[in-house]
Amino acid sequence: MNDDRISLPELALRDAPFHGRYPMKSVMCLHMKQGWYREASSLLGTRLFQCFEKAFERNGTMNLKDKLEELKEKGLEEIKNADDSKKINEIRVNLLGKKGPITEVLRGMRDLSAEERPKVGSFANAIKEELATAIAEKCEEIEIERTAKQLEKEKIDVTMPGFPVEEGQPHVLMQVIDEIEKLFIGMGFQIVDGPEVEEDHYNFEMLNLPPDHPARDMQDTFYINDRLLMRTQTSPVQARTMEVHDFSKGPLKMISPGKVYRRDTDDATHSHQFHQVEGLVIDKNITMGDLKGTLELVAKTIFGENREIRLRPSYFPFTEPSVEVDVSCFKCGGKGCSVCKQSGWIEVLGAGMVHPNVLKMAGVDSEVYGGFAFGLGPDRFAMLKYGVDDIREFYLNDVRFLSQFSQKG
Repeated sequence: MNDDRISLPELALRDAPFHGRYPMKSVMCLHMKQGWYREASSLLGTRLFQCFEKAFERNGTMNLKDKLEELKEKGLEEIKNADDSKKINEIRVNLLGKKGPITEVLRGMRDLSAEERPKVGSFANAIKEELATAIAEKCEEIEIERTAKQLEKEKIDVTMPGFPVEEGQPHVLMQVIDEIEKLFIGMGFQIVDGPEVEEDHYNFEMLNLPPDHPARDMQDTFYINDRLLMRTQTSPVQARTMEVHDFSKGPLKMISPGKVYRRDTDDATHSHQFHQVEGLVIDKNITMGDLKGTLELVAKTIFGENREIRLRPSYFPFTEPSVEVDVSCFKCGGKGCSVCKQSGWIEVLGAGMVHPNVLKMAGVDSEVYGGFAFGLGPDRFAMLKYGVDDIREFYLNDVRFLSQFSQKG
């Protein structure tokens, strides 16, 4: 019998089966293979054989714990030496993953008794938790270092002069419209927008334009179908607003700026698309004096404090009486020049008192309420204010032309 095999007498003579030069597992396996399990139990006695079994279990448990402790120390060292997130993630996967060494070691738990398995499992979980905590702390440390380096790299000397930024500006027409809007907002008006694709009902019928009116001809209006068209004025917004306004809560004071469309041939003074700002005031006891005062303020704000206005009789289907409004020439001061065609006056807008039929079609009692309306063209205002002689300049987007106008930011 070689060194790996011993006889039962020799085994029986050993007072401590936990010591000696024969590995317990080898002895146990040898005797079980040779069918000596029963013989050993009967010859050695139950107590001695139990000691033999416990020695084997204790030896296996210690081996697993030693391996786990060794893996923990090695893992902590690797975590300590890691210097980036990628490396620390690799360590996490290698140590704590399903195919990691800790999992491999724990597979040996199947050889342990039911009493020892929970102890080893608890020990393994504690090691896993310790490693996971160390990894999390290292990740946080690496992130703090990375952020600090990034901040240092991106550090800005606030005492250094900044880079110049080219300042833009609104389009000249938007400048004029903004100026008009600010004026009327200061007077308590509201700004109301409406659709550019409008119904014939609101664009014409609600504004007292009869079916045979020239403005409704195909030659003057862009029709989409029998019912829809591109609006020829922003007045339909006023009609829509009057329908829904509750006059028991106060008067209606509004302006409606926007683009309008007409089938005009483009030239120096006409365009198929241009801008309008139309205003409307509906309340009790509104007079022509209110209209004149409002328009005087508009003229002085846009063209200068020294400007005067005059009202000339005219005709519009939606106002009665109607007037054309002229402003004194801002170039010659009324003496006569090429701008005002030697008349001293420049026509700027149309206005009038709201026609009773318009009020009735919007459901407003024309016996109780009255009002005034006006319509002005920001394009024409800009041409007059800045001396532009061709409306097409506004739509060519030539930066050299547009950058001449002063408003910035």
